[in-house]
Amino acid sequence: MMSWQEAADCLARGSATLLSLWGEPGAVHLALWQDGAVRHLAFACPDGRYPSLGRCHPPAIRLERAVRDLDGLDPVGLPDPRPWLDHGPDPASYPFLPAEGAHLHQVPVGPVHAGIIEPGHFRFTCDGETIVRLEQRLGYVHRGVEALMQGLPPDTAARLAGRISGDSTVAYALPFARAAEQASGTEPPPRAVWLRAVMAELERLANHLGDVGAICNDAAFSLMHAHCAVLRERTLRAAAACFGHRLMMDVVVPGGVAQDLPAAGEAILRALIDEVRLRVPPLVRLYDATASLQDRTVGTGIVRPELARQFGAGGFVGRASGRDFDARRMPGYPPYDALAFDVPVLAEGDVNARVWLRIREIGETLGLLGQLLDRLPVGALRTALAGQDGEAVTLAEGFRGDVLIWLRLEKGRVARCHARDPSWFQWPLLEAAIEGNIIADFPLCNKSFNCSYAGHDR
Repeated sequence: MMSWQEAADCLARGSATLLSLWGEPGAVHLALWQDGAVRHLAFACPDGRYPSLGRCHPPAIRLERAVRDLDGLDPVGLPDPRPWLDHGPDPASYPFLPAEGAHLHQVPVGPVHAGIIEPGHFRFTCDGETIVRLEQRLGYVHRGVEALMQGLPPDTAARLAGRISGDSTVAYALPFARAAEQASGTEPPPRAVWLRAVMAELERLANHLGDVGAICNDAAFSLMHAHCAVLRERTLRAAAACFGHRLMMDVVVPGGVAQDLPAAGEAILRALIDEVRLRVPPLVRLYDATASLQDRTVGTGIVRPELARQFGAGGFVGRASGRDFDARRMPGYPPYDALAFDVPVLAEGDVNARVWLRIREIGETLGLLGQLLDRLPVGALRTALAGQDGEAVTLAEGFRGDVLIWLRLEKGRVARCHARDPSWFQWPLLEAAIEGNIIADFPLCNKSFNCSYAGHDR
């Protein structure tokens, strides 16, 4: 097995990508993407210490800070020793990094915000209107989900997995179910596998439609927001009609799915596909032809391609900055290996590119939904888990990017679980992207990332 130092060297020179880092009593775990495959490494640290990867690979720093907070494992040499998820008895005492300069001032925003959104604190250092540095403080919605899963049967733990980030319930339930199946030696029925993909693409469609409208709204173009909100609502209603819940919670389960499409389900989904195909192109032309909107999105909040690669940014954040990665294709999982679809990639890395990534992925998702409905197998919906003990690491492509689940089963129950949201590697890039932009453009940049607070904090 690769040693800890060998893993550090691979990350430092860019021959491997960090997928996640987590701990348990007496051991630290590492998941890497290397040579087209996921590699899971575990290292014993009986004295509660291990060499920090963050010394040579900055994307590991926040994960190591979280491991220390949650598991008490000390990363020796960690460049940033401050707590991360643990706010302690006095959250106001958090030592933000100092900034000095004749004309610099600070603007604190959050954790309570003006809208109905999740809590997070943003500390801006500005020179006039120009942002010199942004520092985030997260962890306000840490709920201890992974600890709550311990000792639960997989079916019960799956309900918690689907609630880590509410807008990505399928994106979490799917890799959790696949991990439980792989760990227990269970093969889900083909129809269930294909129905899961239908739900995953519906979730992607609803979120992309909502995001395109919300980004335009933050640029004061509310007309797009209104039209996209209608299409998002149509998608959520179709999901509710077909799977019993607008967000499709508790339908993807270990061993298969909890319910089938109703008799009218295929017709409902095909009508949705036709409506979105009809109504999106005029909205895209409107977006592209509105000069005042383009002035706000083009060239704003650029993520440099080298940063996207170093941080292993997934989803539209990474692909808008040239990182060609989609877990549906690579490493891939059924039924996507039997479907035809493109993975759009752009290089500009700005707000406009992240909008266009979503637009193009909407088109690909409509095509995927059509293929899934055309070839949907008949048969059983669910198989009981085989019951053997084991562990597995799985990836699934959510609308934000790749979601990772590591799961260990013992005596038919969850011994340990780790869930990693794509936002872990996207939040730091938002700090980098906003530098040099004006503070009024932060809401626009922030929405173009649309990172999950709850998925990060879990």
